[in-house]
Parts: sequence; structure tokens; C-alpha cells
Amino acid sequence: MKAAMSETGWKQTAGAVQASEVAEERSSSATPEAAEGNRLVASVHKQLGEFVLDVEFEAAPGFTIFFGPSGAGKTTLLDCVAGLIQPDEGRVQVGQRMFYDRSSQAHVPVAKRGVGYVFQTLALFPHLTVEQNVGYGLAHFPQRERARRIGSILRAFHIEHLRSRPARKISGGESQRVALARTLVTDPAVLLLDEPLSALDAPTKSKIIADLREWNRTHRIPILYVTHSREEVFALGERVIVLDRGRVLAEGTPHQVMTAPLQETVAHLAGFENIFDATVESVHPEQGSMRCRIADAVFLETPLMRAEIGSSLRIGVRAGDILLATSLPQGLSARNIISGRMRSLEQHDVIVSCLVQCCGEDHREPRRDTLEMEVHLTLAARDSLQLAPGSQVWLVIKTHSCHVMRE
Repeated sequence: MKAAMSETGWKQTAGAVQASEVAEERSSSATPEAAEGNRLVASVHKQLGEFVLDVEFEAAPGFTIFFGPSGAGKTTLLDCVAGLIQPDEGRVQVGQRMFYDRSSQAHVPVAKRGVGYVFQTLALFPHLTVEQNVGYGLAHFPQRERARRIGSILRAFHIEHLRSRPARKISGGESQRVALARTLVTDPAVLLLDEPLSALDAPTKSKIIADLREWNRTHRIPILYVTHSREEVFALGERVIVLDRGRVLAEGTPHQVMTAPLQETVAHLAGFENIFDATVESVHPEQGSMRCRIADAVFLETPLMRAEIGSSLRIGVRAGDILLATSLPQGLSARNIISGRMRSLEQHDVIVSCLVQCCGEDHREPRRDTLEMEVHLTLAARDSLQLAPGSQVWLVIKTHSCHVMRE
């Protein structure tokens, strides 16, 4: 059946049918030392029309998050690792196994790679029971081993009670667990997850991620996880690689990449609502800070970085990091206090998004073309401050809430 199956067909079954001989081979040699050797090393160059994917990365056992906008090349990259798309140049290697190497013409077929792949669509077989779905890729195993594997993975993902239930009669969260179990029961060398949890609520998502972490404590394989969600980046949180337009923009821990981005594109993806052009006005090495002008008479004190007076930078500030007052604040440790006028307030669920026109240090009334800052408040804060368009306000911003980026 494997030899006759197209790559599209393999993808529709979420990687279940590629399991048998690869899983048997890996299970016979699975040791902690071998698991630590399962590092994925990839260099992928692929042109698809006008889009070019050109990426190099390594992924140790554990979670590596691929984060970026739609069209960045995240799914194409996973497809190259799985073998569904053949790169034009490069190599893909897991441990000592070379999946693809252009220079030596090595190309392991999809069904022989031992790669588990779970998609957003899941592709469970609705007419089969949960047990039958999970065991779909184990047809060539002895019955006893097949039953052992199925029972173990059902317990690991807390779906043993669903064993006899048809897949069409289980919930969305249960379907996600079954899809993961079906892929992991084959003992893959690598697990690829293409936004599999995007449709779930936060508590369900958190529990599934916890179960997946626990499973991988013993199996120690690289898990490549694609997401658009900043929350998932921090929740999964071992290493994140930011992709945009087929290139790696940044990589590191979620804290390094998402809370202190060095590029404007990454700052936008990481949720910095306010990004300003800035000019360095003065530097204060003894204080570890510098003063930057972001508009006429509007200045921000920022953390010190290597920059000449007069040089151009970009400064990012999250809307949720800005405090708002209706009278001039006194005796604060925060170094940036900017007066302004409330231009608009819009409620989005339980958050109020405010646009404030900045007056600057000269306290002149803002013009139409003056700099604006977005500020996020709770409903209670809006109501207690009795805010409305036209209200005079002061913005309070800590120095270390101002993230400096090179132009």
C-alpha cells in the first residue's frame, strides 16, 4: 500500500501509514543515547514560482517553534523535511540518517523517513473507532506489540475511555489527541505539527501541550511546531525561529526573540503596537540610558545601546506596557511622562484600545499630524478614569519598556 500511495495521499492521513518498518527499526535501537543523537540539521533552498525558501537551522530534541505570518514558508519548510516537497538544494538529516542531500543525490522516500506529521485539518477517518484510527499505521506489527503500543499511547493522551467510540462522535479537543496519538504510536524520529491546536480554547490547548511534553520526556525527538500565536510561542517555549518571506529573521529563546526584538518585522509579529522613527539626542553611559526624539518635542528615554548622537533608530513600545493617568503623575520611577489628548476609545472584548495624540514637552495642543500612541486598558480602568475622546491624559512609560531597533 505504501508504494502505491501518492505524497498527497500520505499527507491526508497525517503521516499514519508511513510507520511500520521504520518504527520497527527505531524501536529495536531506542536508547537514551540514541535519542540525544536525534538532532535535526536542515539546509533547504526551494523556489516555488516567485517565492523562494532559503533556510538553515538545527533542532535538538524538544520543541522548536516556527513563528511568522501567513506565506512566510513555514508549511513549505515542514513539507521539505517530511519529503512531500523536494528541495532544489540543501540537505535534511536526523541523527545519522540522511533524508535528503542534493550533493550526493540522497533522497529517502516519504514512507521510509519515520516522520510524524499532524495538520490543522487532522484527517481522522470518521467511520473508524478511536482505536482503529490510532492503530492505522501499525498493520504490519505482531498483534501483541500492536495492542501494547495502542494501549500505551491512549493512556498517555488520556483517551483510553474513547477506545471504541467512532471518530465522528468525539469533540474537537479529543480529535486533536487522537491525531497526535495516531502519529506518535509509530515512534517517529521527528514530529511535525502544523498549527494543530489553533482551533482549541486555551485550557484544552494547555492540557494537550502538557501531555505532549510528558510523552517527549522519554522519547526525546525534535518537534517542529508551526504557529501564528504569540501565546503558543511562550507556552511551548524552548526555542523559536521567526520566518518571513522564506528567510530566518531571528532565533533564540521566546524571551530573547519576542520581548526584545532587534528587527521591526519581528517587533510587529511579537505584538509591538507602537513603533516609531527616532533620533538619538544624547547618550548617558553612566546611567545606562539614552534620550531619543520621536516627534517634535516628544522624547523617550531608552536603554543604552551603541549609537552615535544624531543616528536614526526605531523604538517599539507595547500598548499594554503604557500606563495612563488623568493628572500629572508625581514621584514615579518611570522616566517617560508624555502629555496628550484622548482621540478615540474602542472596546475589543475585555480590552479597550485607546489612541492618544501626544503633546510633548512643550504641552502644545496636538495637531492632526502629531504622533499617536496606542494604549490598552481594562474596562474597569476606562470606567474609573471616566475617559472619553478629548480627555487630557498623561502616558507613563518605563525606560525598559522602550525596545530599540536598528533601522
